[in-house]
Amino acid sequence: MLTKSGAKLMDFGLARATATAGPVSGSGATMGALTQSPTMASPLTAEGTIVGTFQYMSPEQLEGHESDARADIWALGCVLYEMATGKRAFKGASQASLISAIMKEEPKSLLQSASEASAGPVAAQLDRLVRQCLAKDAEQRLQSARDVKLQLEWIASSGSQSGMVAPAVAQRRRSRVHVLWGGALVLVVIAAVAVLWLQRSATRPLSLEASVLPPADGEFSSSFSNPLPLAISPDGTTLVFRARKGEGADRLWVRTLASAQARELAGTEGASAPFFSPDGRSVGFFARSKLMRVDVAGGPVIALADVRDPRGGSWGRNGVILFAPDAFAPIYRISADGGAATAVTAMDTTVDETTHRYPAFLPDGERFLYLARRSGSGAGRDPTIFAGSLKSLERKRVLAGASNVAVASGQLLFVRGGILMAQPFDAGRLATSGPAVPLVEDLRWDERFSRGAFAVSHNGLLAYMRGRARTNTQLAWLDRAGNLVARIGEPTSYTFGGQPEVSPDGTLAAIAVLNEEQGRSDVFVVDLATGRRRRLTMDESDHPQATWLPGDRLITLDHLKGSAHVVRALSGAIQDTLLTRRGWHSPIDASADGRYYITWCSDIGVADGLFAVPVQGTHTPIPITGAAGLPSSGQFSPDGRFVAFQATESGRSEVFVLPFPSTGQRWQVSQAGGVEPRWNRNGRELFFFDPENRLMAAEVSSSTSSLGFQVGDIRALFQFHGSGGTPRYDVSADGSRFLVTMPPAGPGDPPVTIVTDWITRLRKR
Repeated sequence: MLTKSGAKLMDFGLARATATAGPVSGSGATMGALTQSPTMASPLTAEGTIVGTFQYMSPEQLEGHESDARADIWALGCVLYEMATGKRAFKGASQASLISAIMKEEPKSLLQSASEASAGPVAAQLDRLVRQCLAKDAEQRLQSARDVKLQLEWIASSGSQSGMVAPAVAQRRRSRVHVLWGGALVLVVIAAVAVLWLQRSATRPLSLEASVLPPADGEFSSSFSNPLPLAISPDGTTLVFRARKGEGADRLWVRTLASAQARELAGTEGASAPFFSPDGRSVGFFARSKLMRVDVAGGPVIALADVRDPRGGSWGRNGVILFAPDAFAPIYRISADGGAATAVTAMDTTVDETTHRYPAFLPDGERFLYLARRSGSGAGRDPTIFAGSLKSLERKRVLAGASNVAVASGQLLFVRGGILMAQPFDAGRLATSGPAVPLVEDLRWDERFSRGAFAVSHNGLLAYMRGRARTNTQLAWLDRAGNLVARIGEPTSYTFGGQPEVSPDGTLAAIAVLNEEQGRSDVFVVDLATGRRRRLTMDESDHPQATWLPGDRLITLDHLKGSAHVVRALSGAIQDTLLTRRGWHSPIDASADGRYYITWCSDIGVADGLFAVPVQGTHTPIPITGAAGLPSSGQFSPDGRFVAFQATESGRSEVFVLPFPSTGQRWQVSQAGGVEPRWNRNGRELFFFDPENRLMAAEVSSSTSSLGFQVGDIRALFQFHGSGGTPRYDVSADGSRFLVTMPPAGPGDPPVTIVTDWITRLRKR
């Protein structure tokens, strides 16, 4: 605070009156004595303790109750009152009378006090703010300094002088006739403004910022691999987000911004990356290896196309949906009513492009933006935002950077270094037209996937989440009832939230850890007894997965310009290269005898399916399954005679078993949906998760008879969501425990923030 004697540091709540401080009065000298009282080292806000400068103390402090930040809000209200009027909010000739005034009296209106003191005009909004700060009941007071900040910003940006106090003398000189005519005119103006406001409300949003909380007893469900759990309708009236309750399935929820309650969308279990139709009546999303759509009002969920590892979608006004079906695929188009999907972008193989993702239609419904990345470390080399068109495969470079993007109100929104940026964008020329300006700092952002948690409507409503995505996870043992047995090691950024692989002897685990600065992964080996980790891969390639071979060897995925499967010793030394292909061919399991390992291929429409690769000899892949149903998560039975896998042939993921080598037979194990099959090493149980994240145990048996393979009783063991990775678990050697990756203890995702005046704020920067 600036005073006649210089600057003075104020800290309300810490100054304490002592016997030598003298009487309290309204005089500056006596109050100054109080402000020089020594700061106490003991807890200052404990119940029953009165601490602070009496002139600025809240009622709960004076009563000796436990206080919190809302006491500082009261003190701030006192200071704002004094700054605006030149008068103290509460007066007293003695300590007792001052306390009585604070406890019982209301200060004069800020408007009246300012006029009487000739302190200049005061906004009516400021009077309302100060009164909210000076509410006697702390529950009725503004609850945080952030609330005060937002209201002050709103007052500063409103630009309205309608709330200013007119000079008192001028008010008294008005004639009765003028007052009557003036009152009538005010009523007419209010009515006219109300009509105009209602007409313009769709294009001129209120200047507000608010937080949207998850459903009661639930939490938003973003993950390391999918930090974008929300979308907002084009007209800015409706929010759709992904959330879950407890350990249950992720689902989509819909909330209109005029309502305080969210509503679950039935049939959206496992949904991710939602996006709205142009009219806001439907939502597209990805679930169960399908691109799907559902009406916001509810109804049947319609499957439109197969996807493997999708990377975003966008719905144009001409009834076309753009989507990226896989991490290593171009952008495809499909009718919103279904039909054949065709590519609308083409990889530039001359520069080793490997992925096109996050399509975003421009307002004309014909052109769109998307991100192209090249092979290399996880974040790609020279990532670029391009503009494409439904009419041809030609494209135009728009911006250098790796991010999902959106265009609204003449601005291109994208993420750079965890900061949401806005840059003027000429949609006609497909070019930026001015410098980029920071809009939101500390945006929720994932470096590896180049995706930030923000969405924007056509009329300028912005929704986003702050803070880092919860990339840190921790290895842990759970028993067969789901009880936590032990946490293993320290939390770290395990890739995709997990995929732990227990060694054949049960003492070690192989798991990939993300290098967040470089956007790539390395395989680590974890001692399950001590939790100590040691790095296995030490080169510039990306190593997101590994599986064990007998003899303490591992097959690692080395992803640089292709997918190389490399045999490594525990020392990390390379012993052999088994297979090298373009695209994504991931080693996911090896037979107990070490003769074969399983890989799955994600080249959509080219060579889908599970393959067995001989470890010795020519390494020529042997088909295990065809492409139908997008099979994945294959695992050999302990005796090597069968392979368990998941596929979506029936429209949802189910667990199947077939002989190896394949004879054309197969048996369905799960009956109501299933993913992530894992064998008990005794060969008599097969585990999998159902759609509600319940770990199921199926009794199985095999024989040389014509029946071949039989499924017995299936029972639920426990419910577990994990960290969003797949598979999220492995089984101990004796089948009594499950090695999982789970979030460390701590708070869940932050709320979603809604901003209605981001364009105005942007122009002030």
